[in-house]
Amino acid sequence: MIFTTYIPLLLIGVFGLCAVWLIYRVLRKDPLAQFDCPQGQQLIVTNKADQVASKAALKQINQRLRSSRANSTSLSLRRRVPIIREVMEQFFATEEVNCVSRFSPVDAGGVSAEWVIAPDVDADNNRRLLYIHGGAFVAGSPKSHRIITSKLSEISNCSVLSIDYRLMPEHPRMAGVEDCRSSYQWLLEHGPQGRKPASTMFVAGDSAGGNLTLSLLAWLRDRGLTPPNAAVAFSPVTDLRMRSPSIRDNLQFDIMLKPLAHRIAKLPRIVLSIAARLLAKHNTYDPVVSPLLGDLSRLPPILILASEHEILRDDGRRYVNKAVAAGTNATFLSSEEMPHVWPIFYPQLPEARLAFERIETFFEQQV
Repeated sequence: MIFTTYIPLLLIGVFGLCAVWLIYRVLRKDPLAQFDCPQGQQLIVTNKADQVASKAALKQINQRLRSSRANSTSLSLRRRVPIIREVMEQFFATEEVNCVSRFSPVDAGGVSAEWVIAPDVDADNNRRLLYIHGGAFVAGSPKSHRIITSKLSEISNCSVLSIDYRLMPEHPRMAGVEDCRSSYQWLLEHGPQGRKPASTMFVAGDSAGGNLTLSLLAWLRDRGLTPPNAAVAFSPVTDLRMRSPSIRDNLQFDIMLKPLAHRIAKLPRIVLSIAARLLAKHNTYDPVVSPLLGDLSRLPPILILASEHEILRDDGRRYVNKAVAAGTNATFLSSEEMPHVWPIFYPQLPEARLAFERIETFFEQQV
């Protein structure tokens, strides 16, 4: 009888302790703030002619983004997912940039994918690049990112494998992680001409794909598997807790991501932490989904690009600064007033051309 009487009190006590622990964890000073310093980052500098061309291009791009149906913020996220997917496929149509690479579908060890091979690339040279597209883990495809994959094939002299990993909400968050791991291992042993070991390997991804790229690097290191020669991440999500200062500081400037982030970015920190976990349907403190929170030592050379005016700027900056402190060769490349993943607007934006030039040099230095 006495035991039964104390059960409710015991449960209340346990719940109270859990609540206090959660509040402390959320409200305590973020130790990653030490990696917010911009010192050491590289900035893309344009000449006057490029600045004029960029201003005109940005005006057109911003108008298209504002008029996009993906900005239908009155709809719930689940109802918006089909719209976002359709818009991404149409917005970055390769027909507008005369994309001349060859695209061919392939089954990459059970993962749907396509080969992307630029005109002057020898498909049998055994140089390969795994590309992981962005789209907030719910949208995007190899087709929507052909502007980037085609250019990467050209500048890296690689056959690019662009994967169509499983998306949320139809699949759990870890399904996409598993697809990246299995397709990378498949690519090590298979090229466009069939089974043959790779001589050079790169990995690249943007936004959500950048997150998956960085997660893959840590997994390969921890399993003792063959790492890529280098990796590139365009505007990656590195901390799913949504703690980076730029998420709030740059919200008004980020035309591309504001429609997705505006509802949650202004929430109190404790509520934001809970919302982030619910959206990810995974523990956001797990380095598998928040690579910034993991061990960043002994990783291959990494180049991260992020705009000074996008909400994910500090996700990239923090990752690079922490990686450098851990002894990894990492570089943060930024540009003023650019949209999220600005290289996808090649050749319209001069800064996109300059970014690919820097990436080409980066690749050359790692082989």
